[in-house]
Amino acid sequence: MLALAIVFWLSCGLIVWTQLGYGAVLAAVARVLPRPGREPREPLQRSRPGGGAHQNSTPPSLSLVIAAHNEEQVIAAKVVNALALDYPRELLEVIVACDGCTDATAARARSAGADLVLDLPRGGKIRAQDAAVQRARGEIVAFSDANALWEADAALSLVAAFADPCVGYACGQVRYLPQAATSAGGAGRSADANQEGVYWRYELALRALESRLSSITGGNGAIYATRRDTYIVVDPIMGHDLSLPFNMVKRGLRAVYVPGAHSSEKMVPSLGGEFARKRRMMSHTWPIVLRGGMLSPRGYPPGYALMILSHRLLRYATPGLHVLALAVNAALVVLASGGAQTLYIVTLAAQLALLLAAALAGVLPLRPLLIARYYVLTTASLVAGLWDWLRHGTDAHWEAAEGTR
Repeated sequence: MLALAIVFWLSCGLIVWTQLGYGAVLAAVARVLPRPGREPREPLQRSRPGGGAHQNSTPPSLSLVIAAHNEEQVIAAKVVNALALDYPRELLEVIVACDGCTDATAARARSAGADLVLDLPRGGKIRAQDAAVQRARGEIVAFSDANALWEADAALSLVAAFADPCVGYACGQVRYLPQAATSAGGAGRSADANQEGVYWRYELALRALESRLSSITGGNGAIYATRRDTYIVVDPIMGHDLSLPFNMVKRGLRAVYVPGAHSSEKMVPSLGGEFARKRRMMSHTWPIVLRGGMLSPRGYPPGYALMILSHRLLRYATPGLHVLALAVNAALVVLASGGAQTLYIVTLAAQLALLLAAALAGVLPLRPLLIARYYVLTTASLVAGLWDWLRHGTDAHWEAAEGTR
């Protein structure tokens, strides 16, 4: 019984550590050991006509790459948004990489004023980005999604991070906007409402702490950039969001978070849609974890290795840890006696209460129940993505998530 107790408490401890304890420790370390020198620098200022600005304030040339597959609904607005950035026009290149588009995406991108539109055969988002980088003229190459709109100063804020020669990757802050309210009282109060915003705010807080202390362990596809000469070509099924940060660290560079570089896009309106999105994401994530180099500690500084373990590997192992904790807890209720049995009855009840709360959210859409349902389903998506990858592999192609256009 001692062995079962050790397994149970270890499983519970690892779950609590990856979900809550890791963030608390990061915050404590950041408070005790502040490192202002690692904070992203202030945005560069545009040079003024006639040389009014200091030469060092002139930003580097920037190529903004927008990979698109059948995005005719939003591509024109995206190109207009890119051209309106507060960035010297002579230093900004907007590239739309059309990945096997069968609609009017390319024509609308050209009409909207894109500097370069590539008509490419369908090869997936990564290969479209690779092709764009090969044609890019900018010293810095930035990437965004067709449905993600940047704030005017986002490019200057993002590029400012590269004033530090040790920085190889920088990502900004993406804000997920809720869908418009419906006559029934709004999507946020629906029984199927997505609670991604709650999770995302916590994730951004972790990202800021990781960046301050070392390097981030994951990015996002809506707003990020690398130096063109350090761009890494990865397997087409392995997205940049997860593969670029840790690979930059392995090459002796830093991957940082720039919270002042803002982008926004629509949130998937339903939890079912969010489950499908995360399931698809995880089918791309597991190859990175298991055969893409993330598991290998070679090249990781010790602190960053702990970050990868805590924020990534243990987070992805959470479904197995939950199942193990539940099964062993049930066995301990039967085998234990006295006070120990009472304790294990309480812990079993707590685990079952989480599942019950998730089930009740479908008929009683209260925020705590919706959060429980979000946690259970998104945790299940980790397993579903693994199953998809093991069963039939992962397609390099992608489709727009439900309700985000």
